[in-house]
Amino acid sequence: MGRIFKVPVYVAPSWFLVAALITWFFGNQLERVLPEIGNARYLVALFFAVAFYASVLVHELAHTVAALRFGLPVRRIQLQFFGGVSEIEKDSPTPGREFTLAFVGPLLSLVLAGVFYLGMLVTEAGTVPGVLCAGLMLSNLIVAVFNLLPGMPLDGGRMLRAVIWKISGRPMTGTVVAAWAGRVLAVVVLVGFPLATHTGGFTDRESFTGVDSLTDGLLAAILAAIIWTGAGNSLRMARLRERLPALTATALTRRAVPVPPDSPLSEALRRANDAGARALVVVDPDGTPRALVREAAIAAVPQHRRPWEPVGGLAQELTDGMRVPADLAGEDLLNHLRANPSSEYLVVEATGEIYGVLSTADVERAFVAAMSGQGGSAAPS
Repeated sequence: MGRIFKVPVYVAPSWFLVAALITWFFGNQLERVLPEIGNARYLVALFFAVAFYASVLVHELAHTVAALRFGLPVRRIQLQFFGGVSEIEKDSPTPGREFTLAFVGPLLSLVLAGVFYLGMLVTEAGTVPGVLCAGLMLSNLIVAVFNLLPGMPLDGGRMLRAVIWKISGRPMTGTVVAAWAGRVLAVVVLVGFPLATHTGGFTDRESFTGVDSLTDGLLAAILAAIIWTGAGNSLRMARLRERLPALTATALTRRAVPVPPDSPLSEALRRANDAGARALVVVDPDGTPRALVREAAIAAVPQHRRPWEPVGGLAQELTDGMRVPADLAGEDLLNHLRANPSSEYLVVEATGEIYGVLSTADVERAFVAAMSGQGGSAAPS
């Protein structure tokens, strides 16, 4: 859609499905409330759907602005099937900031609910503006209350995480408690939502929401699945971040030997085998690294051609982004590799000396091992 505060805003394809469903549902409600507007009710309903998601965007912008104020980078804002999400790339450094960052979203939704309530007071009941203000007031109130429920991945879950973090002194403890609270909440939504919407003197086919029992049950199942999956993802990401510091450039680096560009590939590989190295660095006569010999390029050269194939023809010229400081680790290392895509990187000491070569394949294997919780060293053999 564009950028707000330099943060890109995206609309997921699923939004169009939800917008259509809201238009259909709200339009059917308008037929009972404003029968005189005829088929124009669907145009009003479409306006309501867009206005509702504009309110969701304001909710997410509150998170984004707070994150930016705290110095936390925001990758993007995305409006999707149920609401939106602000993709904040780093965790808050303190529980107080985590609580504030989570609370500002529901707070803005409550403010919007108040604004539309005031709109109800100054518009005439039974008119299009009055009905729109009432619908937007109620929808923003629901968004605020729902997001305040204490379970991951909702804002209330993040607030609960911050409180447990403050009490225990460990962010991981807060995440575990909030994630399991989210799973319990998912079960409550799955069972409780259909029961809560079928109370009072309604028929077997009609519920408090105005739709049938099957639709209520399907909506509850979707909400429960989103909460359950989000809670599990939050827990996995927290465990991953706990293990990320073990992913260091030095632990994953392959030993390398320097070779001149005109050196035959067979001779260069013999020198590497004698030194117990697994990578080749092309250097100038003064020893300055100039390029990296790509592993895939080596594998593509047949054995009988290797004595006549100079390594310089198989090498990739070094760029600044392909030079990785030896002290990089964890998220800093992953962010550097993501910002500078390549198959191999030259790892250098603070003094400028060659430490070795880092392969993207080795980093991917170590990352997968960290996600699966496998112990032991992730360094390549």
